[in-house]
Amino acid sequence: MTSPKTSQTMKPATAAKKLGVYLEATPAEFQEGVVSRDELHALQTNPPEWLSELRRTGPHPRPVVAARLAVSISGLARGGVTEPLTTEQIDELREENPEWLQREREIQADVVAEEERVKAAKEAKAKRQQHQQH
Repeated sequence: MTSPKTSQTMKPATAAKKLGVYLEATPAEFQEGVVSRDELHALQTNPPEWLSELRRTGPHPRPVVAARLAVSISGLARGGVTEPLTTEQIDELREENPEWLQREREIQADVVAEEERVKAAKEAKAKRQQHQQH
């Protein structure tokens, strides 16, 4: 005898992270409930107005802020940004382009370039090994 399939649920914090939004800015009913995988999929494919507005204007969680500024989350912290920012605040930071932001963008660009170099080297090594086996 099989039991009926139950839908997996997640905590609101997990759902907010998957949606790329700041939990504390979501509606109370979202924060207080649980979210099923089907509900999460529905939110992703057909976002309600509150979700669209939150994604558009913020406040945004640190991973989103970091991505929009092209820096790491650690870089945000080194720059003194520890709170969620709105889209307007992110745009202001971009416009001001403070020294810490310029420095962190350079660091992030170097990290990404190094990751790409290492990946390419691993792929080339794997290709050579595969070629030697034939």
